[in-house]
Amino acid sequence: MEKETTGERIRFRRKALNLTQKAVAEKISVSHVAISQWEKEETLPRGENLLRLAEALGCAPAWLVDGDGPVFTVQTQTQSGLPVLEREQVSVWLSEANQVEIHRRVQSDRDYSGASFALVLWDSALSPQCQRGDLLIIDPEVAPQPGDLVLALCNERDMVARKYRARSHDSFELVPLNEDYPLLSSTEQSLVLLGTLMEWRRYRDRVTA
Repeated sequence: MEKETTGERIRFRRKALNLTQKAVAEKISVSHVAISQWEKEETLPRGENLLRLAEALGCAPAWLVDGDGPVFTVQTQTQSGLPVLEREQVSVWLSEANQVEIHRRVQSDRDYSGASFALVLWDSALSPQCQRGDLLIIDPEVAPQPGDLVLALCNERDMVARKYRARSHDSFELVPLNEDYPLLSSTEQSLVLLGTLMEWRRYRDRVTA
């Protein structure tokens, strides 16, 4: 389900980053009461407050205001190679890439956006096409087309990899390739697309999650 109001979107991003209202307030130099009022829509952030709030929450100001456009901001990749992230690092990478400690990078001859990253597949939902332990290359800046494999956040906490299937102009399904895993629908669950799978790699010595 889409976040219908500005207040809901503010609350969603704050919780996705595990931030308290006080922590967000300190980041943008306002009172925690202001954050509470924005989330309840007693008042709304405007001008410089809106820009600072969007930066603190790692999302586009336009998305906060009306839900239009991409949720996440683009981060510039300044070092050579794509970072290999742990699942718990993905949300932080998409909001504050400079706060993520990178231990490993992989090279690619493809031209991906600076927000792109690699991730080890942790389950068998994409089997047999992709296997647990395969290395996935994800680009958050590529909008998925029907049939593409995507990474998404389900119900604000669970990361899933599925095949994207559009149902209407404002709803979609995430379909497992392995029938042992559940189909997810944006009309029944809160689903946020994190990126599109651009390539995957399988090594003789399988990468471990």
